[in-house]
Amino acid sequence: MISVPIEYYLVVAAVLFVIGSIGFLLRRNLLVLLMSIELMLNAVNLTLVAYNRVHPHDHAGQIFTFFVIAIAAAEAAVGLAIVLAFYRIRKTMRSDDADLLRS
Repeated sequence: MISVPIEYYLVVAAVLFVIGSIGFLLRRNLLVLLMSIELMLNAVNLTLVAYNRVHPHDHAGQIFTFFVIAIAAAEAAVGLAIVLAFYRIRKTMRSDDADLLRS
């Protein structure tokens, strides 16, 4: 069996995290912001699973990844509900217009 070094996993995870953070910082569409957050969370999950491959006797990385996935699913559901409510009120998906919701 061919063993992939952990450095490869960490490089891919770092690239995913950087792409997600750049997308979050530069884009203004709310759906793209949510996708960027999901990309960053998946990069963290990849790192946790990679470290779990190095230490197979300890399943803390996989357990923590499971909780991160559950939190990401809840974040996506709540985030999409907020985006839909925002779109119904303002008819736009730009995050710059979100400060107009203050009363």
